[in-house]
Amino acid sequence: MFQPSYNKTANGHGNRFRGHRGGNNRFHPRTQPRQSINSSHYVNRAQPQVIEESYSATHQFNDFPIDARLKQNIVQRGYKEPTPIQDQTIPHILAGRDVVGIANTGTGKTAAFLIPLLDKIIRNPSEKILIMVPTRELAVQIGDELFAFSRSLTVRSVLCIGGTSINQQIYTLRNNPNIVIGTPGRLKDLIMRRFINLGLFRNIVLDEVDRMVDIGFIKDITYVISLLPKDRQSLFFSATIPPEVSGIIQAFLRDPITVSVKKKETADHVDQDVIRVKDRNEKLQVLKSMLSTEDYKKVLIFGRTKWGVERLSKTLIQLGITAASIHGNKTQNQRLRALSQFKRGELQVLVATDIAARGLDIEDVTHVINYDEPSTYTDYVHRIGRTGRANKSGKALTFVM
Repeated sequence: MFQPSYNKTANGHGNRFRGHRGGNNRFHPRTQPRQSINSSHYVNRAQPQVIEESYSATHQFNDFPIDARLKQNIVQRGYKEPTPIQDQTIPHILAGRDVVGIANTGTGKTAAFLIPLLDKIIRNPSEKILIMVPTRELAVQIGDELFAFSRSLTVRSVLCIGGTSINQQIYTLRNNPNIVIGTPGRLKDLIMRRFINLGLFRNIVLDEVDRMVDIGFIKDITYVISLLPKDRQSLFFSATIPPEVSGIIQAFLRDPITVSVKKKETADHVDQDVIRVKDRNEKLQVLKSMLSTEDYKKVLIFGRTKWGVERLSKTLIQLGITAASIHGNKTQNQRLRALSQFKRGELQVLVATDIAARGLDIEDVTHVINYDEPSTYTDYVHRIGRTGRANKSGKALTFVM
């Protein structure tokens, strides 16, 4: 197996909201200065995998008092037994309680809130639900799940995100959809232009709340929630509960049930190491050598800026590597096309800003490479979480100069 020639570590292991719509990438050195992260934090040798005791669900999907058509859609979706977050939150949501779900990406939390809320609409077709998420890609992902679960049901929805036609979204909103899924920027725009009347929404879901806070949406979140009726059901999902998120919970939720199924921050079966290089030229040469080997089949590379990501992607293509990029300057169609090609295995490499670090479920990523170091250790954790999923092995490598 090819081993890149790099110096191993000592222990031997190897801005303010400006009307941007759709959760555009705001990761910029001037607005988010990089914290000093000791490179030893990027090193963690993978532990031998052990067979974990499987979770024994308290409920089965058939046990939930939901519409039979919805149960059939769950079966057709391939869901057999509730995941822990589904098992523990669905009963509370069906009972009308406010819920705080603390869970990592990939734990099934989208279905955890969609299933009971869809049943709520079936029982009362006048129900309206607002789902707010940090990025366009996550909004689209939730929209796809909603489509699968709502087959044969008379449930209308609209996706309100940047990079797509606002006029088409306005047209759909005029048809009074039950569910509005969107990112803070586009939602705020539509609200201020009076195309969304939040006084009619008695249900709100905030997904990846900590990420929305990270990229500067806390004021927009507070603004949106303040326009909702006091008599509502509020569902918050977050991987972590920093002080800002805790403040939102205390201010806007009523006696919430807290369910935590959060796992260890970095998976034991993700092999983490650093690659030390002396300059940018050597970094590119080492990356090229790595990508020419058979092991690097499906590689997600992270850069810090939109411009750097785009430049690296074009350089890799010139070197004969099948690659694409996703960042805030790409149109929504371009981003979705690149993501779909990567998921289908048509690309060896996807180069991305941190917009792709959270909320996306990409199967079988063999390697995560931090071409540029992350701004924070939290960003590092979310970046490398794209590999080693579903108890599969994965590798994460970080370039250090």
